[in-house]
Amino acid sequence: MAREKAQTIASAVMASASKYSLPPALLLAIISIESRFKETAIGANNATGLMQVVPSAHKKLVRNVDLTEPEANIEVGSAILHGYMKSAQGDMDTALKNYGRSRAYAEKVSLRVKAFEPAASVQALSVQ
Repeated sequence: MAREKAQTIASAVMASASKYSLPPALLLAIISIESRFKETAIGANNATGLMQVVPSAHKKLVRNVDLTEPEANIEVGSAILHGYMKSAQGDMDTALKNYGRSRAYAEKVSLRVKAFEPAASVQALSVQ
Protein backbone atom coordinates (compact mmCIF):
# COMPACT_ATOMS: atom_id res chain seq x y z
CA MET A 1 0.00 0.00 0.00
CA ALA A 2 1.30 3.44 -0.85
CA ARG A 3 2.38 5.53 2.11
CA GLU A 4 -0.01 8.40 1.28
CA LYS A 5 -2.98 5.99 1.08
CA ALA A 6 -1.96 4.35 4.37
CA GLN A 7 -1.72 7.76 6.05
CA THR A 8 -5.15 8.78 4.72
CA ILE A 9 -6.74 5.58 6.03
CA ALA A 10 -4.90 5.79 9.37
CA SER A 11 -5.98 9.41 9.91
CA ALA A 12 -9.59 8.61 9.02
CA VAL A 13 -9.56 5.59 11.35
CA MET A 14 -8.17 7.65 14.23
CA ALA A 15 -10.71 10.44 13.68
CA SER A 16 -13.70 8.07 13.52
CA ALA A 17 -12.42 5.93 16.39
CA SER A 18 -12.22 9.03 18.54
CA LYS A 19 -15.58 10.42 17.43
CA TYR A 20 -17.46 7.15 18.01
CA SER A 21 -15.43 5.79 20.95
CA LEU A 22 -14.31 2.73 18.99
CA PRO A 23 -10.89 1.07 19.18
CA PRO A 24 -8.78 1.98 16.12
CA ALA A 25 -7.62 -1.65 15.91
CA LEU A 26 -11.26 -2.72 15.56
CA LEU A 27 -11.83 -0.42 12.59
CA LEU A 28 -8.59 -1.57 10.95
CA ALA A 29 -9.58 -5.21 11.48
CA ILE A 30 -12.97 -4.61 9.85
CA ILE A 31 -11.39 -2.81 6.90
CA SER A 32 -8.86 -5.58 6.38
CA ILE A 33 -11.57 -8.24 6.38
CA GLU A 34 -14.19 -6.33 4.43
CA SER A 35 -12.09 -4.83 1.62
CA ARG A 36 -8.42 -5.73 2.15
CA PHE A 37 -7.82 -1.96 2.20
CA LYS A 38 -9.20 -1.45 -1.34
CA GLU A 39 -11.31 1.72 -1.28
CA THR A 40 -13.09 0.85 -4.54
CA ALA A 41 -14.12 -2.66 -3.40
CA ILE A 42 -17.68 -3.66 -4.29
CA GLY A 43 -19.25 -6.67 -2.61
CA ALA A 44 -22.57 -8.41 -2.16
CA ASN A 45 -25.67 -6.18 -2.01
CA ASN A 46 -23.59 -3.37 -3.59
CA ALA A 47 -21.50 -3.10 -0.40
CA THR A 48 -18.99 -0.38 -1.17
CA GLY A 49 -15.58 0.81 -0.05
CA LEU A 50 -13.22 0.06 2.79
CA MET A 51 -15.85 -0.91 5.36
CA GLN A 52 -18.25 -2.38 2.76
CA VAL A 53 -21.19 -0.12 3.54
CA VAL A 54 -24.47 -1.31 1.97
CA PRO A 55 -26.14 1.85 0.60
CA SER A 56 -29.67 0.39 0.47
CA ALA A 57 -29.49 -0.54 4.17
CA HIS A 58 -28.24 2.87 5.32
CA LYS A 59 -29.91 5.37 3.00
CA LYS A 60 -29.91 8.29 5.45
CA LEU A 61 -26.21 7.94 6.24
CA VAL A 62 -25.05 7.60 2.64
CA ARG A 63 -27.06 10.37 1.01
CA ASN A 64 -24.65 12.47 -1.10
CA VAL A 65 -21.64 10.44 0.11
CA ASP A 66 -18.96 8.92 -2.13
CA LEU A 67 -18.40 5.59 -0.40
CA THR A 68 -15.21 4.99 -2.38
CA GLU A 69 -13.65 7.99 -0.62
CA PRO A 70 -11.76 6.60 2.42
CA GLU A 71 -12.66 9.29 4.96
CA ALA A 72 -16.36 9.21 4.07
CA ASN A 73 -16.53 5.43 4.04
CA ILE A 74 -14.79 5.04 7.38
CA GLU A 75 -17.00 7.75 8.89
CA VAL A 76 -20.20 6.06 7.70
CA GLY A 77 -19.02 2.55 8.58
CA SER A 78 -18.02 3.73 12.05
CA ALA A 79 -21.38 5.46 12.54
CA ILE A 80 -23.14 2.22 11.59
CA LEU A 81 -21.01 0.17 13.98
CA HIS A 82 -21.56 2.75 16.73
CA GLY A 83 -25.30 2.45 16.19
CA TYR A 84 -25.10 -1.31 16.52
CA MET A 85 -23.07 -0.87 19.71
CA LYS A 86 -25.74 1.39 21.18
CA SER A 87 -28.49 -1.06 20.21
CA ALA A 88 -26.49 -3.89 21.81
CA GLN A 89 -25.93 -1.79 24.96
CA GLY A 90 -22.17 -1.82 24.46
CA ASP A 91 -21.83 -5.53 23.63
CA MET A 92 -19.13 -5.56 20.95
CA ASP A 93 -19.74 -9.19 19.98
CA THR A 94 -23.42 -8.52 19.27
CA ALA A 95 -22.58 -5.31 17.40
CA LEU A 96 -20.11 -7.18 15.19
CA LYS A 97 -22.65 -9.94 14.54
CA ASN A 98 -25.07 -7.27 13.34
CA TYR A 99 -22.42 -5.53 11.21
CA GLY A 100 -21.24 -8.71 9.52
CA ARG A 101 -24.44 -10.71 9.85
CA SER A 102 -22.86 -13.77 11.53
CA ARG A 103 -21.20 -15.10 14.65
CA ALA A 104 -18.29 -16.31 12.50
CA TYR A 105 -17.73 -12.74 11.27
CA ALA A 106 -17.66 -11.41 14.84
CA GLU A 107 -15.12 -14.05 15.83
CA LYS A 108 -12.95 -13.35 12.77
CA VAL A 109 -12.91 -9.62 13.51
CA SER A 110 -12.13 -10.20 17.19
CA LEU A 111 -9.13 -12.34 16.25
CA ARG A 112 -7.91 -9.83 13.66
CA VAL A 113 -8.13 -6.95 16.17
CA LYS A 114 -5.25 -8.47 18.13
CA ALA A 115 -3.00 -8.21 15.07
CA PHE A 116 -3.78 -4.51 14.67
CA GLU A 117 -3.58 -3.40 18.31
CA PRO A 118 0.19 -2.66 18.32
CA ALA A 119 -0.02 -0.71 15.04
CA ALA A 120 -3.05 1.26 16.21
CA SER A 121 -1.24 2.24 19.42
CA VAL A 122 1.76 3.52 17.47
CA GLN A 123 -0.53 5.44 15.10
CA ALA A 124 -2.37 7.03 18.01
CA LEU A 125 0.90 8.30 19.42
CA SER A 126 2.07 9.71 16.08
CA VAL A 127 -1.24 11.54 15.47
CA GLN A 128 -1.12 13.35 18.83
